[in-house]
This record gives sequence, C-alpha cells and structure tokens, in this order.
Amino acid sequence: MAYKHLFFDLDHTLWDFAANARETFCELYDKYDLKLKGVSEFDSFFERYAYHNDRLWDRYTKGFIKQEELRWKRVWLSLLDFKIADEKLAKDMAVDFLAGLPNRKNLFPYTKEILDYLVNKDYVLHLITNGFESVQHDKLKYSNLHSYFKEIITSEAAGSLKPNKEIFEFALKAAHAQTEESIMIGDNIEADIKGAMNAGLDTIFVNHIQAVTTVQPTYTIHHLQELENIF
Repeated sequence: MAYKHLFFDLDHTLWDFAANARETFCELYDKYDLKLKGVSEFDSFFERYAYHNDRLWDRYTKGFIKQEELRWKRVWLSLLDFKIADEKLAKDMAVDFLAGLPNRKNLFPYTKEILDYLVNKDYVLHLITNGFESVQHDKLKYSNLHSYFKEIITSEAAGSLKPNKEIFEFALKAAHAQTEESIMIGDNIEADIKGAMNAGLDTIFVNHIQAVTTVQPTYTIHHLQELENIF
C-alpha cells in the first residue's frame, strides 16, 4: 500500500499522558496539602484519578457528559474516594492541572526519531485528537512536536469526537487526503482503531501496554521504532 498521509493520535501514542499527568498532580498534591486533608499517599490519589479519568473520558467520547464536567469531575471523584467532599478544591485543582499539564515534555521512547524518519521519507504527518484545542496545541509547543504536523485536527475544531466517522472525514478533507493513501496510528482501540476502520482507513495499533483485543487492525506495533518496518 502506497501511503502518503499518516494521521497520528497524540495522548498515549506519542505524548506520554500518564507520566505528564503524574508529574503535574505530584506538584498539586503538595500545593493543596492533600496529605493533611486525608490523602495519605500520592500514589493512591493518582491511581484513583487515572481510574476516574479513563471512565469519564469514555463517557465524554460517547457524548454522555460535556467537556467542563469531565475537566473537574475526574478530580472531584478522586477526592471523594478519600472522603473529601470539597467542590471548590476539585475545581481549583482541575484549573491548575490543565494549566500545568501542557508544559510537560515526556514523550514515548523514539517519538522524535520516528517523526524525523517519516518526514525525511516525505510522508505527510497529521494529528487527530480528542483533546481540548488550546491544551493540545500547548502540548505540541512545549514538547517541540508542532512542526512535524501539517494538519492538527482536534475534536473541538471538527465538531466531532473519535470514534465518530465525521472527525475522520473532517481530517481527510482538511489534509486534502484520499482514504486509500491514508492510515491512522493510535493507541486506543475504540477511538483510534475502530473509529478509523469505520471510516474506511487502514490502521496501526500502537500497543504500548500489551493490551489484549479481538479487533484486527491493519498493523500492530509495541514500540514506535517498529513503524520503520511498515514505512
């Protein structure tokens, strides 16, 4: 297959969301004296945040909750697990989290090397992300990834979320790309892989966490360097 346009997901595929979120919340844990408020261990708090974040993102992508609810309720529910029913605290932490998170620079191993490799081989790179518009652009800015991508498609700009077919159609149109010359590269089976497959795209499942799935993407890799075996 002669691919020309490569559409990447950002969070959990190139930009290490878990590592960056952990660093950001570690600072907030101290700033807001959570230990004195009843959260005895930072690791316990972050585990609960990761759980609620994953669950609420799933509800957000399916249209059950709005963006603003996602932003603060993942913190609110995490605090409630430690019997801290403080809505103002949750909202203040949520604001600080989204202010500090995009400044983090942790990427998955070989991210810049593989992007350089692909650009040097004349592939046209784009992003399709469900992340918030301003937050995603700041992540790209601070991690020095912005220049690699011709089109940066966010769900806000597209008016649609992955896995909906419309966001992929929007991305193809923005990139002036044909389906048969394009491929989606991402870590999320539902949003990235099944969504792109439903839009008629070939797919590469970036399985960083060795997840088990019955879905059959066009390719599966476990490390970004393996893209060199495909392109």
